[in-house]
Amino acid sequence: MSNRTSTKSRSTKETSIDVSIDLDGSGTTDISTGIPFYDHMLDQIGRHGGFDLTIKAEGDLHIDTHHTVEDTAIVLGEAFAEALGDKAGVRRFASGQYPLDEALVEVALDLSGRPYFVWNVDLPESIPLGDPAFDPSLAEHIMQSFATSAGITLHITMKDGRNVHHIIEASFKGLARCLRDAVRIDGAGIPSTKGQL
Repeated sequence: MSNRTSTKSRSTKETSIDVSIDLDGSGTTDISTGIPFYDHMLDQIGRHGGFDLTIKAEGDLHIDTHHTVEDTAIVLGEAFAEALGDKAGVRRFASGQYPLDEALVEVALDLSGRPYFVWNVDLPESIPLGDPAFDPSLAEHIMQSFATSAGITLHITMKDGRNVHHIIEASFKGLARCLRDAVRIDGAGIPSTKGQL
């Protein structure tokens, strides 16, 4: 199996992002965005995805967390897509339901090469999480930005939940576990009737 790794960087007037990922790692993470709650969520992707994941982000947090959150998700998606390569032998599809205490979230994805995103998650009212504050409504934007830049089809549906932290964390853990399943090699060819993904 070829080396499924990628290192990506992006620098703008608003943010500077560096991401490296190894899809066949051991779940080792080193994440620093300046936003503790976001670090916690990104850590779930590495640990539960079984990916070695390093993310260093610096952004204009004195203005808002939005730019840092969005740009990090974009670069992570680009690195994920590059690490996947031609997707030969991958399982491609994955889905499941993921609980965290009272929260239950369903995640389904396809490494389709066709970005599409559906978010059926009605988050309860909540104060921002952590300091600097993470606006819970950014969770949808993170998932959409990642799915678009990674070129995947991603559906996330909340089945139950009252605690915003639990709902968002279940979504990230579910995404991670589905990515882990979908990138697993269990064949040789490209899993598509088109011959490419």
